[in-house]
Amino acid sequence: MQQKEKKTKQTDHLKITTMKRIILIISLISLAVMSANAQYHGKYPRAYLEGYRYQPRHSYQDRFYARWNHPYVGLRIGPTFTTVHSDDPYLDGSNMKAGLNVGIATGFPLSSYVPLYLETGLYYTEKGGRGTVGGSHFKYNLDYLELPFVFKYKVNMSRSFSLQPYLGGYIGLGVAGRIKDFQEREAYSSFGNSDYSFRRGDAGIRLGCGIGYDMLYAEINYDWGLANISHNSFDDCRNSALTLTVGVNF
Repeated sequence: MQQKEKKTKQTDHLKITTMKRIILIISLISLAVMSANAQYHGKYPRAYLEGYRYQPRHSYQDRFYARWNHPYVGLRIGPTFTTVHSDDPYLDGSNMKAGLNVGIATGFPLSSYVPLYLETGLYYTEKGGRGTVGGSHFKYNLDYLELPFVFKYKVNMSRSFSLQPYLGGYIGLGVAGRIKDFQEREAYSSFGNSDYSFRRGDAGIRLGCGIGYDMLYAEINYDWGLANISHNSFDDCRNSALTLTVGVNF
């Protein structure tokens, strides 16, 4: 029992340390981005920039793309609602679990004629699910570092407002997590080597739509897991997630 408690404490410490490092990295990048953005606006007055950006044009390229012809960096945070679907009842977490999604996004224009972007970034995402086996209630915590890559099209509704549907995928690496057995009051690592734990690698399809208003941004997306995260190749085990995100773009 003491060894189990010791392992649980070590897992908690590792998870807290990982979270602190990720938050520190995101904070440092955020400060650098805001500093660069402040210097840019200091060199060119905002009125001049907006006048240039929204100057009336006549061609298709100017009317629909000149307003957005620049890369951007954004900060994102929001809740995620996740499940783990598996053929193995001991790994099936088909009851929804709530978690946190936080990270940085960056987008790059792909065309000089249409507002099409490639967006990627780095996110810390808490996934997992809940399940019951033989009267025992389990909770699966699966925390990932995720790298998305989506193609986003910006539909300008006005000078400040835009709709931004997108489609693409993501890859993830499990960095922390525990499986909790509430009946036995035991907890152990989610990413072990046994048949009753999960593989660290994950990947899938991402579909969503964002709304931009000046620098403010919000989006909703859904992830379909394509990678089998079960160690047993005869069982099928996949993540799914619905995520709501708010943030700002620079």
